[in-house]
Amino acid sequence: MKTALTDTTASKINKSLVQARRAIGTPAVGMVLTLVIVTDEENAYDALRSAGDASREHPSRTLVVIKRVSRPHRGRTQSRLDAEVLVGADAGAGETVVLRLYGEVADHAQSVVLPLLLPDAPVVVWWPVDAPLDPAGDPLGALGQRRVTDTYACEQPVRELAARADSYTPGDTDLSWTRITPWRSMLAAALDQVTCEVQGVEVEGEESNPSCELLAMWLADRLDVPVKRSLSAGPGLTAVRLATDCGPIVLDRADGSLATLSIQGQPGRAVALKRRATSELIAEELRRLDPDDTYASALRYGVERLRNPAHRPAVDPKAPSGRRPEAVSRVLTEASGALDEVSRAPDDASGDSGKRSAGESPAKGAGAEEAGAEGAGSPAPGEAAAEGSRAAEAAQAPVKGAAAT
Repeated sequence: MKTALTDTTASKINKSLVQARRAIGTPAVGMVLTLVIVTDEENAYDALRSAGDASREHPSRTLVVIKRVSRPHRGRTQSRLDAEVLVGADAGAGETVVLRLYGEVADHAQSVVLPLLLPDAPVVVWWPVDAPLDPAGDPLGALGQRRVTDTYACEQPVRELAARADSYTPGDTDLSWTRITPWRSMLAAALDQVTCEVQGVEVEGEESNPSCELLAMWLADRLDVPVKRSLSAGPGLTAVRLATDCGPIVLDRADGSLATLSIQGQPGRAVALKRRATSELIAEELRRLDPDDTYASALRYGVERLRNPAHRPAVDPKAPSGRRPEAVSRVLTEASGALDEVSRAPDDASGDSGKRSAGESPAKGAGAEEAGAEGAGSPAPGEAAAEGSRAAEAAQAPVKGAAAT
């Protein structure tokens, strides 16, 4: 059932929803969330179709916000709200309201959307195109527990990833990250089958595909190994190669549908890694409404750090998993202890000179030897302070001379 409303209000839209539900015989509201789609007229149809398919798994109220710009200059100052209310078969398993905002009301879309949200239900905001640099700071984004963007639809996806990292807020996610979920699952399962140490990774895919960059950053962040980014003609991700001390592990998908997993010492196997539709990606994101900490960690690793070795910490190739070898840490600890000994040398000499020998403190010289010899006995209580003072002066004299040299 479809109802068109011209120059309407949020109150009239709510009344139309109630009447439409009663007309089709379903007065109860069985939706589990509100999905707010912010898009333009060109991409509204595709976004609405994807949301309708996803609603069969997650029945929801879908609010499509389209900001229209009037061609005449006078019309740009006139505020108007047009709406289409879709209930029943026309709206999938939920209900849909298409909102077209004209004039000044387009700058205050949150005031139109707020009265239409389902009470006591989660809110997810999705930008198929033209997402703000700070989704959580956007007035519409502030209404949602989850905010979904798609850097693949941007003109400069790699630069957009850097902006997403700078403005990340718990609850943000991106469909470019959702696209690599099967890849991450398959690679994790492959590493569970072997007991080898990963020494390096190569990720192959299209040049301006943000999913390739996110997968490379995820591998670099989780494995702590160097990751090489190589280019191919696509489509999308084409291959991931893991270099291990037991032989290579390769996940190759040349045709965008069927992949081959090759592990050293095992026969190759075919796995399904088809490129998924947008409706499947949205349905996956609606399954979880909590913050994705793994996405946040991979995103904050940074594209610049991935591509520029100077921005990465030094890694010994002989060390397992790219970690710093224990020998280096032991040397640093011993050096730190030696510096502490030197800094405490004058105090130790003055406070406990009788317990040190010339072999333990070479810098003390002959004066320290004499002080140790005199302190070895058991002087009278009255003479102990004088002996300690003379030993301290004898110990400090060579050290001062060495410093001057």
